[in-house]
Amino acid sequence: MSSPDSAQPVWLRILRLLRWDKPAGRLILMIPALWAVFLAARGTPPPLLVGVIVLGTLATSAAGCVVNDLWDRNIDPKVQRTHNRPLASRALSIWIGLGVAIASFICAWILSLYLNLLTFWLCVAAVPIIVLYPLAKRVFPVPQLVLAIAWGFAVLISWSAVSCGSTPAATPCLGTPTWFLWGATVLWTLGFDTVYAMSDREDDRRLGVNSSALFFGKYVSHAVGAFFAGTVILLAAIGNSMALTGFYWLTLAVATGLWIWQYYRLCKKTILHAAYGQLFRQNVWIGFILLAGMIVGSFK
Repeated sequence: MSSPDSAQPVWLRILRLLRWDKPAGRLILMIPALWAVFLAARGTPPPLLVGVIVLGTLATSAAGCVVNDLWDRNIDPKVQRTHNRPLASRALSIWIGLGVAIASFICAWILSLYLNLLTFWLCVAAVPIIVLYPLAKRVFPVPQLVLAIAWGFAVLISWSAVSCGSTPAATPCLGTPTWFLWGATVLWTLGFDTVYAMSDREDDRRLGVNSSALFFGKYVSHAVGAFFAGTVILLAAIGNSMALTGFYWLTLAVATGLWIWQYYRLCKKTILHAAYGQLFRQNVWIGFILLAGMIVGSFK
């Protein structure tokens, strides 16, 4: 039986498959990559490199979305939030999905050829995690950690693209601030993706799918608060170790206030189902606020 969405043009169905009709998920991967490239370059990275990073994150996140939907094409129809996705509703065939995924990976590969050797191999190392992440929720109790590690690669790739091409071999090009940012990104991702998963708890429990929202049970709001608190601590460590100026600290204070407010909302006994998506999308704005602070705060 054909899906009602089959009446849409194929190109529009493909855009929906890539989630470009819902940009928050695409932008939120781009943010830690931009954090890293601007911090590593002390606020002034080469414009061409920034363009490669932006396009690379779009291509990679597109590939990740399609791979996820291919793995979950028989699960998504049973979940309210995902039942209208093109592969779940059979508006697109598996073969079109595979073709789009391969094309996205090829685009990412072409862009990676612009990068230095270490950065290129970091890109390669990220691919298995992207491809296998959808399986994590079937076998691993906290699959959001796998996603967070994938997000962490965005930091390592972008930072090394700036600092590892020209740094003498005897000098480590991924220093302490890099790993502070990597840790902050992992914890931030665990926080916002756990919030995202909270909207699917009933469906995931019914289907036997794992998530951090189920793993932490009645303490899930406190877990999110702890992840955001750890993010703040590590972002403060970055500011201190790189001697970032006052505007960075102002944006970190704003981000901290917003995360505290999110934690307060999550701890309330009653919360609208739509609020989880709103809080997730708010993290995109928080990320860009921090990016502005990193850029301006890098200048002396």
